[in-house]
Amino acid sequence: MALTAHAAGWFLLAALPISIYVAWSDLSSMKIPNVAVYALVAGYTLLGLIAFPFDQYLWHWLHLPIVLVIGIVLNAAGAMGAGDAKFIAAAAPMIGTADIRLLIPILAASVLAGYATHRIAKHTKIRDLAPHWESWDQENKRFPMGFPLGMTLVFYLVAVVVLR
Repeated sequence: MALTAHAAGWFLLAALPISIYVAWSDLSSMKIPNVAVYALVAGYTLLGLIAFPFDQYLWHWLHLPIVLVIGIVLNAAGAMGAGDAKFIAAAAPMIGTADIRLLIPILAASVLAGYATHRIAKHTKIRDLAPHWESWDQENKRFPMGFPLGMTLVFYLVAVVVLR
């Protein structure tokens, strides 16, 4: 099932401010707070009832545990942080399974844009605007993925609203 513009519009109400908070938190402290994950789940809990027919609402709940298990395995393998895995799982009910072909390029573009933006800011005067962010001083293997993950969720929902 693909997400409708109606549903995406409702989910944007929760996803936009939470994604901004997640990006800020991950950039500044290299952590995605559980409160943001809980807020995203609460957003789906309330807005999903408005956005979907009840049977579709229940089916989309299955996305969360399936994606969470995958995230736990990837975290155990060292492929992603625990906060990233929890955020992706919390966002999963807001994604239509038929939209994976739309989501993957948005994710790829967001990761590239987020990485480039972070690295450019790190090596310019922009860094002086937030000199104490932990993400500036991380080794090359650690990157605050909450920034591009939040972008991905928001851009996906906006794309659904605009394209459908």
